[in-house]
Amino acid sequence: MALKKKTVRDLDCHGKKVLVRCDFNVPLENGIITDDRRITEALPTIKYLIEHGAAVILCSHLGRPKDGPSPEFSLKPVAQRLTELLGQNVLLLPDCIGPEVEAIVKGLVSGQILLLENVRFHAEEEKNDPVFAAELANGKDAYVNDAFGTAHRAHASTEGVAHILPGFAGFLIEKEIKFLGEALENPKRPLVAVLGGAKVADKIKVIDNLLPKVDKLLIGGGMAFTFVRAQGHEIGKSLLDADSLDFAKGLLADHSGKITLPRDYVCGAEFKADTRIVTINADQIPADMIGLDIGPASQRMFGGFCTDAGTVVWNGPMGVFEFEAFSAGTLAVARGMSECKGVTIVGGGDTAAAVEKFGLADAMSHVSTGGGASLEFLEGIELPGIAALQDLD
Repeated sequence: MALKKKTVRDLDCHGKKVLVRCDFNVPLENGIITDDRRITEALPTIKYLIEHGAAVILCSHLGRPKDGPSPEFSLKPVAQRLTELLGQNVLLLPDCIGPEVEAIVKGLVSGQILLLENVRFHAEEEKNDPVFAAELANGKDAYVNDAFGTAHRAHASTEGVAHILPGFAGFLIEKEIKFLGEALENPKRPLVAVLGGAKVADKIKVIDNLLPKVDKLLIGGGMAFTFVRAQGHEIGKSLLDADSLDFAKGLLADHSGKITLPRDYVCGAEFKADTRIVTINADQIPADMIGLDIGPASQRMFGGFCTDAGTVVWNGPMGVFEFEAFSAGTLAVARGMSECKGVTIVGGGDTAAAVEKFGLADAMSHVSTGGGASLEFLEGIELPGIAALQDLD
C-alpha cells in the first residue's frame, strides 16, 4: 500500500527551516535511555533533510507530564543520543515556543539541528490549541511528520501545525504505512493475525476489520479466557471481559474455521513471578488458578502457524512475559515469526518490547514504533496525523 501523501522527497528543502515531529517517547531509567529504536528510526528523515540543505527543528513529547515542565520528562537524554548518532551537535532548547526559541530558530542555518523541549510541557499541545500550533509553526517553512507512534492523536504538533505549514510525511511513516497497509490489502498468503493482550473490548474493532482478510486468527493473552468462557468452560480466576462474552460467542459461531484458541494454559496460584504453577488443558482450569500464559501444546501450534505463514501480523503478548515463568508463549510466537520466510510485522507497544527483550526484533520484517497507532490502523481508522498532510497531486 503506497502512502497517498507527499513525502520529504516532494519537499524542496534547500535553505528551508523544517519542523519535524518525531516520536522520541523513549523508555528511561535514571535518565538513561534503555531502548533507542524510536530515535534510530527517525535518523533517515533527519539525515535526508540535512543532506538536502535544510535547517532542522525537531520536536517530540516524552511521557505524560502533568503540571508543566519537569526535569524527569526533559528531552535532554534524547538530544545527547542524537548528537552521538548523527555525529554533530544537537542543541536542546529550553522550551518549544516563546521569544528565546524564536530568536534561536531565526539564526539557524542549513545543516544545523535543534531539538525543542517536550511539547507536552504545555497543556495546549494535547488540546490541539490553534494558537499554540501557530507558535510552534512560527519561523518555520515546512512541516514533516515522522511520528507514527502519535499519528493517531490529533494534537497541536501532530495535526494542528499541518494546517498552518505545508505538511509532508517522513520516511518512517512511509515505511509503517507500506508494511501495515500491504498486510491488509495485498498480503502474501496465508495471512495469519496473532492477537493477545488483556481485554477483548480493546480488540473488537481490530477483529472485525481483520477477520474478512485473514486466513487464520490466533487469539492468546488474557483476552483468550473470554472466548474459553464463551465456549461454556470454567476459567478459574483468569481474566474475564464479561461485557464482550456475547461478541465472543458470536465470533465462535460464525467464524470457528478461522479462529484458533489455545489448547492449554500455564496457570499460577497468584499473579506474581514466583507463584506455584500448573499446566492444564483449556477446558479444565481449576477454580483457584489464574491462566497467565498459553501452554506448551499451544506454543508449538501458534509458533508453527507463524512459521508457515506468508504474512504474520502480531499485536499483543500471549502471557505475562515480564515474568520468566509465563514468557514462553510470547517467545514461541516471536521465534515462529523469526523463522518465517514471509513478511512478519510486529505491532508496537508491549509486543515490540517483547521481541526486543528476546533479541528477535532484527529478525522481523518490520517492528512498528506505534502501539496505539498500529492498532487503530489495523482497525481501519484513518490516523489524523497522517490525514492532515498534503495529498499527492
